[in-house]
Amino acid sequence: MTGRLEGKRAVITGGASGLGAAMAQMFAAEGAQVALTDLNLEGAQAMAAKINAEFQGAACAFAHNVASEESWIEVVKQADEAMGGFNILVNNAGIGSMGSVEDESFKNWKKVMAVDADSVFLGCKYALGVMKHHGPGSIINISSIAGLYAAGNMSAYNAAKAAVWLLSKSVALHCASQNYDIRSNSIHPVFIKTPILFDMGKVLDAGSDEELMNKLSRGIPLRRIGEPDDIAYAAVYLASDESKFVTGIELKIDGGMSAQ
Repeated sequence: MTGRLEGKRAVITGGASGLGAAMAQMFAAEGAQVALTDLNLEGAQAMAAKINAEFQGAACAFAHNVASEESWIEVVKQADEAMGGFNILVNNAGIGSMGSVEDESFKNWKKVMAVDADSVFLGCKYALGVMKHHGPGSIINISSIAGLYAAGNMSAYNAAKAAVWLLSKSVALHCASQNYDIRSNSIHPVFIKTPILFDMGKVLDAGSDEELMNKLSRGIPLRRIGEPDDIAYAAVYLASDESKFVTGIELKIDGGMSAQ
């Protein structure tokens, strides 16, 4: 690796597995310190230990309920103290849901909105209090291609991820208007080989993981499912000073799906 994030300090939610783990590992490899947060503290600690085995002292881990305001306040404080401030926030934690507007329960709607959208609001709100003192900074919000293109059976997920998309732009404009040296952008993946994808496949009774990937890849021009590192590479760019003039954008990583 080339040290593209040398001197950077990042908070990454949902860091125990999937995209969060991939981004944490690549950030550390590029020279950053990383604080992994997750509801699954043991998983986050295990991932931090794996990173530290290769990059000594690069990672720490904290228990985190991203839908809780109190938990966000505590995690921001912990990360600030552990790393001496931070200048990158990756709002990655999220859950999936399948259900039309008629089928989706209000209880589950509120849960999806809390975990996928409220968490991003809370993360940006409280992290900015630290980040504005440690610029240049970058906020990276993981939305979805489903935040830009709707499906009849994804009402809650579509709505939550669309909220992340426009909130990211609002945060970008706010930071610019306040003369904070902080950028805010969203990433919009299509199907990526992560636990959330395979969990949704089980809900749909889509067969084996291999059968699910074969079915989903047919709708992607590149005819394959994405890898977690495909998102991690994009996050490294947005976290680095290479993207110092990039704010308020939506970066689609979808194998050409949105070009159709």
